[in-house]
Amino acid sequence: MELRQLRTFEAVVRHRTVTEAAAALDLAPSSVSQQIRTLEDALGVPLFVRGPKGMEPTPAGERLRRWARTLLDTAEQAVLDVRDQRRRLRLGALETLAGSHVPLVLARLAEHRPDIDVDVHCDRARQGLLTDVVAGRLDAALLLDAGEHLGGLGFPAPPEPLAFVDLDPVPLALVAAPTHPLAGRAALTPADLDRERLLVNVPECSFWMAGERILGTGPERVRAGGVPVMRAWAEHGLGICLLPHFAVADSLRAGTLVRLDLPLPALTLRLVWREDRESQPDLRDILYAASHP
Repeated sequence: MELRQLRTFEAVVRHRTVTEAAAALDLAPSSVSQQIRTLEDALGVPLFVRGPKGMEPTPAGERLRRWARTLLDTAEQAVLDVRDQRRRLRLGALETLAGSHVPLVLARLAEHRPDIDVDVHCDRARQGLLTDVVAGRLDAALLLDAGEHLGGLGFPAPPEPLAFVDLDPVPLALVAAPTHPLAGRAALTPADLDRERLLVNVPECSFWMAGERILGTGPERVRAGGVPVMRAWAEHGLGICLLPHFAVADSLRAGTLVRLDLPLPALTLRLVWREDRESQPDLRDILYAASHP
């Protein structure tokens, strides 16, 4: 096997067609097809079958997919070591966390592992981050979750074995304009929110999922947009919203929003990575360094 064949194999797995893989690699489709045939001949097994969704890995292809990323990662680390270059960590994060929690994680890494550099990629979509972790384009990702298992908040976890460590609690706040009828009431329950206008983003949003778990189906969901839009609409009395406390702290201090008296469990800042990549030199130590103050 050659490394270039493994990179081509990964591209076909990711893009599902020879044509799209060739475009991503800046190769001719015939070159991609030839590399896959050569790899199959070397291994003595077919790696793909054509299915309704394009090129689908055979069972042997699925096994090679896991090995391919490990081998490519090891080769990359060998190059860095031979060239005496600094180790790089490719870290993904939800955009919501970019200003609030990512700097804290970077500070921890700088303190405990000053020998590494970090490339940060922020994404609005959790699924995109998880896909990049599974595909090996990211070493790890920061996201919001709940419970003891990955996806406890309500999103589907990838079938690949992923490991995680919980870093920090992320408190939630249910907020409304000071003039809202519920603003002065004590000891609210979810039933008190029936038919209230709950400002939300999209079903894939962490705070939409948290609302489903905590508030149930009683409130009327009103699509507003991202965190800044939900906060602004709530300040103008257009509804209530469930957001992380850090996103509304300034508005609470300024008095443009008030916190409603409903007990809320916190979400968890979770660092996720591919379990089979822990064999990479130093990776597990680097990731756990990010979790310790």
